[in-house]
Amino acid sequence: MKQYRDYKKLFSIVALLALFSVPLVFSRAETAQEVRDKINQKSADIAEIERQIKEYQTELNSLGKQKSSLSGSIKELDITKKKLNADISLTQNKIDKTNLQIKNLTGDIGDKESSINTNTNSIKLEIRNLNEYEDATFLETFLSNDDFTVIWNDIDNIMTVRESLREHIARLKETKTILEDTRDKTVEAKNELTRLKTQLSDQQKIVIQNTNAKNKLLAQTKNSEATYQKLVAEQLAKKIAFEKELEGYESQLKFILDPSKLPSGRVLSWPLDSIFVTSPYAPRWGGFHRGTDFRAAVGTQVKSVADGVVKGIGDTDICCPGASFGKWIFVEHNNGLSSTYAHLSLIKVSAGQKVSRGSIIGYSGNTGSSTGPHLHLSVYVSNGVKVDSFASKSYPGKILTQPISATEAYLDPMDYLPPYK
Repeated sequence: MKQYRDYKKLFSIVALLALFSVPLVFSRAETAQEVRDKINQKSADIAEIERQIKEYQTELNSLGKQKSSLSGSIKELDITKKKLNADISLTQNKIDKTNLQIKNLTGDIGDKESSINTNTNSIKLEIRNLNEYEDATFLETFLSNDDFTVIWNDIDNIMTVRESLREHIARLKETKTILEDTRDKTVEAKNELTRLKTQLSDQQKIVIQNTNAKNKLLAQTKNSEATYQKLVAEQLAKKIAFEKELEGYESQLKFILDPSKLPSGRVLSWPLDSIFVTSPYAPRWGGFHRGTDFRAAVGTQVKSVADGVVKGIGDTDICCPGASFGKWIFVEHNNGLSSTYAHLSLIKVSAGQKVSRGSIIGYSGNTGSSTGPHLHLSVYVSNGVKVDSFASKSYPGKILTQPISATEAYLDPMDYLPPYK
């Protein structure tokens, strides 16, 4: 039967094409191997940078435990700068690695799509030939070939080849789907890394701030340890005076706490990825520390503890250097609580902006009344706190603006955060 013999001829051609296509696949495989080698090298580079970052962080943690000194402060600024630059290098290497992975995956997907197209066209021809046979009458089939063995063998061959190719196409489609899913995930990872690169660009700004802080410190102290210690003592005295002044002002505000209005359970999430409490909600330095301090190197991402709206941002250093919160963010949440994030190096949100739980709102720092880099978190009953201003006696003629809360409206953040080990 002519149409079946034509089909066999077609199948032979497809087989030959498949053979001739093998060198092309091997050629691309060599390129793919080169890409994989580059990916492995990037992985090694990333591991080495991560090791360096851990060393920098360990050194910063050690410095934080030492007595404050001019040389220690300068060294801390220098190591912080190195760590931030290493963070930036790490992210760039991750972006490069992801681009290589996407390139490799795209090539694999292209091969599979080409194979699927070739086999799909073959299937169409098979079905067309089979339909031509099925449309013929039994008498026409019998008269065209009196050898029934040939007829049935041709039919078996067609069915076998068709099913084989169909199964092959199904496998290729499945592979293509897997590869596309992987590519989508890799593209998503690349987008995330690009966003991270933007965030690290922010940290470059923080490096510049630290450099300026170092230059300012050297100018103020003239590189003299005695002058530095005098400066520290004066700042500490101002700090204590201001905190007492603020506490007295807030204690006069009228507020009656209704416990039934408070949310139950641990409704807040951590503001940092790595948690280490350095100062709890408790009496401190003759007063009361109405918040929780977390260890956080300069440039650490700070995240909102719950959904809410930014009700204010500011910088107390502008009017009262070294006093209170420094750079701060105040967020009113959807659960009856509000929170303040203080001593930041960089603010990434604006007043009126909606934020979601876990979203990056700023970077930790060492601004305001701070003896070392950390994040201060205050939590309040929302109807007992607001952004307000008052004239400071500690800084005559200066008006300080920040979140002001009635004493009774402060809450212990650890009662609402996840359990701390």
